[in-house]
Amino acid sequence: MSEVRRLLRPLLGLWDMEATVGGVVTSRGWTSFAWADDGEFLVQRADAGPPGEDVPRDWLESSPFPTVSVIGYDDSEEGFTLLYSDARGVLRVYGLSLVGREWRMWRAAEGFHQRFKGVLSDDGHSITAFWERSTDGRTWLRDFDMTYERPR
Repeated sequence: MSEVRRLLRPLLGLWDMEATVGGVVTSRGWTSFAWADDGEFLVQRADAGPPGEDVPRDWLESSPFPTVSVIGYDDSEEGFTLLYSDARGVLRVYGLSLVGREWRMWRAAEGFHQRFKGVLSDDGHSITAFWERSTDGRTWLRDFDMTYERPR
């Protein structure tokens, strides 16, 4: 197994996913990670089920689901890149790292910086994560929290 595949292996498979904003569940769904092109890329797909009645209207109008991302490795930079697309027509490029149990993604874009941090549980069956946003890349605001659980 290549070093790249070994590094991304903890993400492989199907995960139940839940997003919350201010303690309110905004979406429940799933995400999957699968190898493509003989393991040269890792493809992430995600979708959400129907929202609950308590989900804020503004979140419903901006729901990104379904989403597709492709993770690849740049051997000249010695790092991962994630190409993201969603149902709103949003297309973004993120840096990505997975070191030990810590999964990070980030992007710096004029007026809208983002970063993600997730921590895999010791047994590898759950991930506790959050997204943050910033207009200037210095002052960060919590955007939403996420949990991932492997179905049992």
